[in-house]
Amino acid sequence: MDKIRVLIADDHSMVREGLKQLIELEDDIEVVAQAGDGKETIKKIFEFEPDIVLLDINMPIMNGLEVLEELKKMKKEVDVLLLTIHNEVEYLYRAVEIGVEGYVLKDSESDVLIKAIRSIHSGESYIQPNMASLLFKKINGELDYQVRHHKLTRRETEVLKLITLGSLNKEIADELCISEKTVKNHVSNIFKKIEVSDRTQAAVYAIKNNIVNIY
Repeated sequence: MDKIRVLIADDHSMVREGLKQLIELEDDIEVVAQAGDGKETIKKIFEFEPDIVLLDINMPIMNGLEVLEELKKMKKEVDVLLLTIHNEVEYLYRAVEIGVEGYVLKDSESDVLIKAIRSIHSGESYIQPNMASLLFKKINGELDYQVRHHKLTRRETEVLKLITLGSLNKEIADELCISEKTVKNHVSNIFKKIEVSDRTQAAVYAIKNNIVNIY
């Protein structure tokens, strides 16, 4: 049976070598290449055609999330397992949004990493259980929030709050570092979603639904 071909991408050579030795204790997995930065990672993916990339988030030139995003844009047929020190759910949430196949913390036991590699290669996704529970809580929170507020996005909610405080489109654009045209689009979408026709009605809606508290 063909071995699972793995590329290790991490900016620390000792980490790469340690992972290589650990992985190659398994009869069904081999390390075909290593990379020390994001740009080199993409180059070696095309050169060595690995099945799975073990990808660190903190890397020079392009970080792991940027590499992941680039691979998905190029529709490259390689599975990505993020192996990282970051246990903040925001990193995982963003990685899942982009389309990562797996997420494991660097302080995990070795059998967790091996299980993740095999699971991903068999067509399943693998998120370390304690991180998965945090992700589900965040997703449920996002869904509850959107349902409560007529599925307003986070950005639309920010715009609505500023409308309620009396800010003009230009002021909103400056505050959120976006273009005035983008603000106008957000305002139009907000009006449709909460079924109002002007800024005053939108402000009243925001106050009544506790999106903005006026004291």
